[in-house]
Amino acid sequence: MAGYLGAQPVPQATEVRNTYTATASQTSFATSGYTPNFVSVYLNGVHLAPADYTATNGSDVVLASGAAVNDTVEVVAFGTFERDSGTFTGNVTVAGNIDVDGTTNLDVVDIDGAVQLDATLTVGANDQGYDVILYGDTASANVTWDTSADDLIFNGAAGLIVPDGKLTLASTAVTSTAAELNTLDALSRGSILYGNASAATTVLTKGAADTVLTSDGTDISWAAAGGGTAAAVFPSDWASSTNNYTSSGTWSKGDLADADYVWFYLVNSGGGGGNARPGYGGNAMLLYGTAATFNGAAYTIGAAKAGASSTGGTTQNPTTVTLSSGNGSLAFTPTDLVHGSDTSGSSALQTNIRSIHGGVAGTHLVGAPAASYAINTGTLPTNYGLWTVSSGIQTYSGDLDAVFAGGAGYSNFGSSDASAVSLFAGNGGASDGAAGTAPGGGGGETSGGTGASGAAGSLRVYHV
Repeated sequence: MAGYLGAQPVPQATEVRNTYTATASQTSFATSGYTPNFVSVYLNGVHLAPADYTATNGSDVVLASGAAVNDTVEVVAFGTFERDSGTFTGNVTVAGNIDVDGTTNLDVVDIDGAVQLDATLTVGANDQGYDVILYGDTASANVTWDTSADDLIFNGAAGLIVPDGKLTLASTAVTSTAAELNTLDALSRGSILYGNASAATTVLTKGAADTVLTSDGTDISWAAAGGGTAAAVFPSDWASSTNNYTSSGTWSKGDLADADYVWFYLVNSGGGGGNARPGYGGNAMLLYGTAATFNGAAYTIGAAKAGASSTGGTTQNPTTVTLSSGNGSLAFTPTDLVHGSDTSGSSALQTNIRSIHGGVAGTHLVGAPAASYAINTGTLPTNYGLWTVSSGIQTYSGDLDAVFAGGAGYSNFGSSDASAVSLFAGNGGASDGAAGTAPGGGGGETSGGTGASGAAGSLRVYHV
């Protein structure tokens, strides 16, 4: 540096001056070269504002208005400089780009524009982290990397959106859809998740009381406990039926649902008495099944049976229920059982009491649920000796008082001098020549004459 003694100072800056004498209306002046934004232009010694000229291509300067003849135009080009080190104590404004090849250490950075990073961004170092906060437009909504907790925390309204199939936990990809995961939200008590016929995850709500989860080999569902069949429900009072039919007809379930259960209580007519023997009580039968099973069933009521002038009485007229053709056209009629088969614990009793699935105490019928639909009778009520028949001569043939069958009529054979009664059906004729009471009471004998009539049978139906 001319005129300077000692080491050349740094930083260094240079300038190059180009001076021109203008021709009339001259606007363009070729220079020896310049760096855009590092140039000053003077016209007749007056410093022109940047708006009064254009200097962008590094060689030419073009005036906005042409110069007058012999005007002096001076272009001063400044060279750039470098600092090896130093400190700026004031503000520094850079209008162009900054290219930093080394490491830049900044205590506080406030960036107002967009930032593009072409390499890895690292915050902190191993074992020394720092919080990072990304704010949203909603108040208090942000995502925070909390270095003290080592957690990524979503605050306020901030949320995470992950496309289906793009979430991986550890090394396992989560293939469930958001809709499937949402089925877990507020899953009601007792409900379970299962795959439906479309292979989709869905909810099976809890079953009703006393039901169990069953499978048909394809799907699952709730069914009544005990082999998939509901436990039997007995009428609260056999003496109080929902319907009492005394003439023949066809039964309709009406408003009952197909799965509702009903009892059919059939009683044959009582037999007519003879001149020395009684008419037997009408046999009884109990049937238990769904309303759909009995819907459309035809029933025939056993008519009253006249007595006879012969020694023995007359046989009873049957009461019959025949299921519809859609239910197999099965016919049911109360059967005359020997006394030993009509007592508690007899398997033969299932002939007259069938389709039973369990029982409850207090109704004279008890039993545990069983898929076989068999009934286990409890102890006979006090003063009653039979369940569904009353055939023979009271006292002489044993205790013929019956729970469900009609009672045998009066007889004095063998000095018995008695008739049989029924807990829920009709009693036998109570004296010589007395007719039985409905339903199913046997006619009494008439000494030396025609025996009394046996009462007509009936069909009683109970909705349970």
